[in-house]
Amino acid sequence: MERVGDYMIFEEILLRLPAKVVCRFKCVSKQWCYELSTPKFVFIHARRVGNSIQKKLLSLKENSIVVDDIVAGNLEEDTSETVTFPYDVEPSFLSIIGSFNGLILLCIKRSYNELVLWNPTTRRFKLISDDYFSRYFGRHNDTGGMYFDEHNDLKVLHINCYWDVVTARVYSRHNDSWRKLNFLNGTQLGSNFYSWSPGIYSDKKIYFMVSNYWIPPGERNIVVFDVISETFSILRFPEHMEVNPCQGHFLTISNKLHVIVVQYAGELIADLVKYEHDEWIKVFSFNRARIVHHMETQERTNIIQNNKWLITSIWGDTVEVVLCNDSFNYIQHVDNYNGPKGALFLETIVSPFL
Repeated sequence: MERVGDYMIFEEILLRLPAKVVCRFKCVSKQWCYELSTPKFVFIHARRVGNSIQKKLLSLKENSIVVDDIVAGNLEEDTSETVTFPYDVEPSFLSIIGSFNGLILLCIKRSYNELVLWNPTTRRFKLISDDYFSRYFGRHNDTGGMYFDEHNDLKVLHINCYWDVVTARVYSRHNDSWRKLNFLNGTQLGSNFYSWSPGIYSDKKIYFMVSNYWIPPGERNIVVFDVISETFSILRFPEHMEVNPCQGHFLTISNKLHVIVVQYAGELIADLVKYEHDEWIKVFSFNRARIVHHMETQERTNIIQNNKWLITSIWGDTVEVVLCNDSFNYIQHVDNYNGPKGALFLETIVSPFL
């Protein structure tokens, strides 16, 4: 081992190992624990893991939290594992706000709300809520996301809509504190008529789908948060998607922002579009889209299984589409998607703590 050298051990060997194995090697010695916990090691390890086709799907069931293996976008059978949440709370009282670099951001919905940063792989967690979260958490009115800033500080964005006012706040892991951000002036996106999707990270931006199915009917907005400038803007929805009602579901494929657009125009139509070079480009249409009523299936949502993709909307609908060879080969490179009750994540050693 002395001849091999520390550089070869830590930067050429241990960096290539799975997160759970790295965690076990921390027990070798104090030096190894230190080296394997440095921000540089954690950052490079997470970046290498991000290129893997192997991911995990965390699902909040009524009475349990289940983790499944996802390989090339496809659910691997007989891999289900039940994990324990760090707080004594029923999974039905949990809601997923975001997933980023192996961390899951969840809200505990009780008489008072709590935000928890949790790494399901290392089992480490941190309560990050303050007195502000005494308000009731609404699935359609609260959302957020996570990102690293230019100083490698983990940030948590939280958006709350209350009495027609949108309040945006950001948490710093380094400072262990919250501060308020300026939101868009002149918008009505805080109204109870609007529903916010979970945020999804792509190319140093976090995207939110904000839909209004009431007044005016079918209005859709995409709110963009720039993680560098920490400012908000509005991105137009694909113009050719003018049929109402219409839903959009975010995901990233090969690190590019995509939207599955589901329309009701006599028949159910589902298209996949991607955002590239400031333009929306249609990739393809899915085959045989249909609504799957919750009483008809016990399968988990947001998964590929048996050449079918199940998509859960923020309104609770589940849409099933049939994948042909081209669409399956394309979607198997999916990086991230999440909803209130399920999220794709990587096994990393990223810590909720500094």
